[in-house]
Amino acid sequence: MPEASMATPSPAAASPILELRDLTKHFRARRAGKTYTITAVNHISLDLVEGEVLGIVGESGCGKTTVGRMIIGLEQADEGEIRFGGSDILERRGAALKAARLKLRMVFQDPYASLNPRRSVEDSVAETGDIHGIFENAKHRREMVGEALTQVGLNPSFASRYPHELSGGQRQRVGIARAILPTPDVIIADEPVSALDVSIQAQVLNLLADLKARLGLTMMFISHDLGVVAKISDRVAVLYMGNVVEIGDGPALFADPQHPYTQMLIASVPRIDPASRVTGTVERGEPPSRFRAIEGCPFQDRCPKRTDICRTMPELLPTTPGRRVACHHVDAVVAAD
Repeated sequence: MPEASMATPSPAAASPILELRDLTKHFRARRAGKTYTITAVNHISLDLVEGEVLGIVGESGCGKTTVGRMIIGLEQADEGEIRFGGSDILERRGAALKAARLKLRMVFQDPYASLNPRRSVEDSVAETGDIHGIFENAKHRREMVGEALTQVGLNPSFASRYPHELSGGQRQRVGIARAILPTPDVIIADEPVSALDVSIQAQVLNLLADLKARLGLTMMFISHDLGVVAKISDRVAVLYMGNVVEIGDGPALFADPQHPYTQMLIASVPRIDPASRVTGTVERGEPPSRFRAIEGCPFQDRCPKRTDICRTMPELLPTTPGRRVACHHVDAVVAAD
C-alpha cells in the first residue's frame, strides 16, 4: 500500500470552489502522412471542494497535466466548462478573466525550467503581483516577497539570488512562493516533487500541507506517484486515457480499489512486504496507441474482466458511499451518494 496519508478529512458539507463540467481537449498529430485527432481529456467532470486536496493520478499521457493547464489557461479547452466564482471562466473576458487567473495558480513540475535564469528570486516571486499591480511601492514589494519566502521556509535574503545559485528543493520553494503571492484560492500542483530527490520530496510535501492549513488553500495535486498522492490527498481521481475511471475518498480508495485499472496501479507500486500487495490478477502491458480508435471502455485491452459489454463506454456511477467507478463489472448503487 502507499504510505499513510497526512491529509485531513475532506469537509463533506463544503461547496465546490471549482467545477469541471464535460471538459474536453483534443490535439492533432501527424503520423505516416496522416493527421489524427487525439483526445487528451474526454468529457471530464470533477468538483474541487473548498479546503481539500484532490489528487489526480494516472500513467504518463493520461491527461492529468492537460486538465491542470486548461484550468489556468495554458491550454484552451475544446468543450465543457470550468466554473469558478459562480461562472464559467472560459467565457470570461477582460477584468473578470484577469481576476480569476489571480486566484487560480500553478506550481510547475520542473523547478529548473519554471524559473527564468535571468531574473532574480525577488523578480520571479513578484511576477504576478507586478502584472496585477498589487504593490504600493518598491518597499511594499520587497516586504511581500520576503514574507512569501519566509512562508516557504527560505530566508528573505534569498530574494537577491538567481536560480543557478539554488538547489532543486530551494528552486521549488521559490516556485511555491511565487504561487502564493498574492494568496490564491486554488493551487494546481503539477508533479511538484517528481524532479526532486526523495529526501527533499517529503520536505516539499510537508510544506504544501502546512501552507494548506495556514492559508486555507484548496489544492489539485497532480502526480503519477501513488505514494505521494496518498500522502497528501483527501480525495483521489484516477485517470486513464483522458477518462476518470474512479474517484473517491483517498484512504478508502487505496485500501479497496474497485476499478481494475486502479487495482493495477496499486499492485504495481514497489513494496518491501510482498504480502501487502493488492490481490487479484492484473494485466499490465502498455496503454493502446492514441492513433487507434477505441470503441467502449478504454481499458478493455488490458483488463482481466473484459467481456462483450466492454465494447460500450461505462458511466461513472456511485458504488459505495463517496466512491464512483466507471466499470461495467463493478456494481453500482441505485441512488447517487
